[in-house]
Amino acid sequence: MHEYGITQQIIQIASNQAKENDALIVTRITLVVGEYSGFIGHSIQMYFDVISKGTLCEGAILEVEHVKAKWRCPVCKIDFIRKPLSFACPECGQDGEPTKIGKEFYVKSIEIET
Repeated sequence: MHEYGITQQIIQIASNQAKENDALIVTRITLVVGEYSGFIGHSIQMYFDVISKGTLCEGAILEVEHVKAKWRCPVCKIDFIRKPLSFACPECGQDGEPTKIGKEFYVKSIEIET
């Protein structure tokens, strides 16, 4: 349910950018959503379609770029995408440690029409 609030903020950010640039409408918003960000892209899309009505974002395309989480091997120092039910490094078998890759959540770009 926290996607509702974050979707409101995305619409506000995009609308403010559009107003600052004397735009008529927002045509596209690109989000980056990490696998471990705590947000679900499909839920944001669902809320966006409803909440954006009557705003400068109505009808805009909401593009979500998903980032897979990566782990780092403390021995090999390589980053890897873990297999289900395993934390093992594919090179040496040592359990990996979580990295910041996959925790991203931000507005990458906003396209407007003037």
